[in-house]
Amino acid sequence: MKKLPIGIQTFEKIRTGNYAYIDKTAIALRLIQKGEYYFLSRPRRFGKSLFLDTLQDIFESKKALFTGLKIYDKWDWETTYPVIKISFGAGLHNGKTAQEALDKTIFSILERNKKALNVSCKNRNDAKDSFAELIEAAYHQHGSVVILIDEYDKPILDNITDKKIATQMRDHLKNIYSVIKECDKYIRFVFITGVSKFSKINLFSGLNNLNDITINKNYATICGYTHHDLQTTFKDHLQGVDMELLRDWYNGYNYLGEPVYNPFDILLFISNGARIYKNYWWSTGNPSFLLKLLQEKTWYIPELAHYEVDETIMDSFDVDHISLVALLWQTGYLTIKEERQGMFGASYLLGTPNREIQTSLNALFIAYLTTQTDESLKIRHRLVEQLQSSDMQGMESEIRRLFASIPYNNFTNNDIQNYEGYYASVLYAYLASLGFEIIAEDTTNHSRIDITLKLEDKTYLIEIKAVNKSTGKALEQIKEREYFLKYQGINEVYCVGMEFCKEDRNLCLFEWEKF
Repeated sequence: MKKLPIGIQTFEKIRTGNYAYIDKTAIALRLIQKGEYYFLSRPRRFGKSLFLDTLQDIFESKKALFTGLKIYDKWDWETTYPVIKISFGAGLHNGKTAQEALDKTIFSILERNKKALNVSCKNRNDAKDSFAELIEAAYHQHGSVVILIDEYDKPILDNITDKKIATQMRDHLKNIYSVIKECDKYIRFVFITGVSKFSKINLFSGLNNLNDITINKNYATICGYTHHDLQTTFKDHLQGVDMELLRDWYNGYNYLGEPVYNPFDILLFISNGARIYKNYWWSTGNPSFLLKLLQEKTWYIPELAHYEVDETIMDSFDVDHISLVALLWQTGYLTIKEERQGMFGASYLLGTPNREIQTSLNALFIAYLTTQTDESLKIRHRLVEQLQSSDMQGMESEIRRLFASIPYNNFTNNDIQNYEGYYASVLYAYLASLGFEIIAEDTTNHSRIDITLKLEDKTYLIEIKAVNKSTGKALEQIKEREYFLKYQGINEVYCVGMEFCKEDRNLCLFEWEKF
């Protein structure tokens, strides 16, 4: 049985160490043959670094490592290219000395490349000039140069909550990356990858030939594991595993082709005995920047579950204008659920990729909306039991308890207790964090249901209203517009009307009927 390549980003180590490997060399060959300048955005721990390392070994003609792989008999192993590899993945560049630390890192990286290529350059004080000279020297000594840049955006993301320093990082890196355009005549191939997707104007000015393959269906599986990969390469590791449950938990990242799994999830799941489903990938990150962005604007959380955007919004991330939706998409908390073509071009419906992200992201939203921590998990456990047993009285009591436990000062910001969207957001975040299928703004032939929650044997249709005093109109609306007809006959349907009193900041009417 092949070993699990947990944390291994070196192609040679995987190929010589009896580790499981998903062959991505056919994709690499297609890239090399069809173009010269590429950009790829993928979430953290998705296999970007390993793919870059694979490219390096191809260009350096390490033929023996590729025995049995798809590229083996299709590549000219007699030709070797000088490779300049730059990675900002290690260490942090933040705080007041961030730019100084970044310069030190850049000079260190350039020095390592000089030694690897056995070229000599003048000792310059300017990082841009040093980079340019390295490219030219490598070209004159070895031929056309290959440039691979990994985690190109990390120095910026390290400072994303400090706009001033993040801007300094961006502008400094922009100056460095401008060298690539200036040295075009010396370059054979460029591949740049990272998590975020900065505007070309603001970071890659002049690189108009940079081909962004982030949502190109031909490269949808360039990183990550497909379901077929799990059924073949990891077959022995997944004996007895419910593959559909595994898919539900960890699959679903969609880049307009076959959906993929985050490799980190699968490797950790297997290493834990292939039986413990939990939030492996989420727990390794630090989404504190999301809370900061959430605090800058009052968000209607259910809207994020089916947010429709065009390519302009998806590409609009920058220090000067940080779009929460764009950042959620680029960092892997949202993915493409559907591509649509309209009169104004393509648009994309975004949503959470799988159960891991759905539960974790909405738990984060709970923290933002309610500042609850200790009680949150207890409430969620009780809600699961009540929903599964159709304990409507218990559910009503739990929801009252939930809102009663929210600190009063949460309501002092923008008088949010007067807005239906706040109550809907809190309730949606709790219900979505339970892992059941949930639909916000569920469309029917008459109107939209605020929240539809689907369990295996029952469906809950929930209408929410913020009122000065109870009216009974929430449940009445469900019945008048016959929302239940959409699901009647499939399983048990519970129609629930909830009214929240603005003055009391809590549930003042909970009505329900079973259809």
